[in-house]
Amino acid sequence: MHLGFIGFGEAAFELASGLNSQGLKKMTAYDPLWNVPAYSELLLNRSTTAGVKLVQTQEEALQGVDAVIVAVPADKALEVSSRLKPCLQKGSVYIDVSASTPEVKKKAAASIHEKGGKFVDAAMMGPLPVYKHEVPILASGDGADTFIDIMQPFGMNISKVSDVPGEATAVKLIRSIYMKGVVGLYVELLEAAYEFNVEKLVIDSLSETINGRTFEETMNRLVTGTALHAVRRSVELGGSIEMLASVNIDSSMSKAAKEKIEKLASLNLKDKFKGEKPEHWLQVIEAFKVTN
Repeated sequence: MHLGFIGFGEAAFELASGLNSQGLKKMTAYDPLWNVPAYSELLLNRSTTAGVKLVQTQEEALQGVDAVIVAVPADKALEVSSRLKPCLQKGSVYIDVSASTPEVKKKAAASIHEKGGKFVDAAMMGPLPVYKHEVPILASGDGADTFIDIMQPFGMNISKVSDVPGEATAVKLIRSIYMKGVVGLYVELLEAAYEFNVEKLVIDSLSETINGRTFEETMNRLVTGTALHAVRRSVELGGSIEMLASVNIDSSMSKAAKEKIEKLASLNLKDKFKGEKPEHWLQVIEAFKVTN
């Protein structure tokens, strides 16, 4: 098994380190910063630690490989796939682990297919420094099955989503709406709680409300309940926004939430459901979809 890497930043290094520990010894990597003084020593140290041969051209990195993991910034993924296409051997597996959009993944896959390669949209769903090669990976694309077959013997944790490139990344990016968005909410909430010297009371109250129920139960309760009480809850958020303005705290997260809930209020779901709370969040989302 010969594995190549295009881009040898933290993600590729952590994957390679773990794979090396599991007996994968034939690995080659190319990084465009290999001869930039500020980065060359770091890259050389990483490659030595991970048991990877660092080469000076992308052609060398792809020579004779069974698969290549392309770990480049999301905004470079499509450009890189075009550049690598002439160097790719027929039948080799091209694994794009970038967080580029599903549309970019589909375009990159089409480019790789023209050369006779198999494409994998691989979404890494956890912190690489913690999991290394065992990081949970969702995979989609025509190369997903092959990716699983050749890498599971080395302990990689890969689950297939579908044969459609972009669907694995869609899971990651949609998940990020919550995982990154909630940080903004936390910061806004904690700024206000600290300003009014009530942080312990606020945190304890939220803990009591949320703890003891699963994420899905809480999500369903909040979404379906707001379908009936959207007007009242948007008004309450308006009060929160006014309070934050009085002490010069940015309320952009609250304003965005208020706007979304006001849109929900405009659907008059209380009348549609005859005053009864819908049983499932999907009923609310389907109502949104009709208006879009």
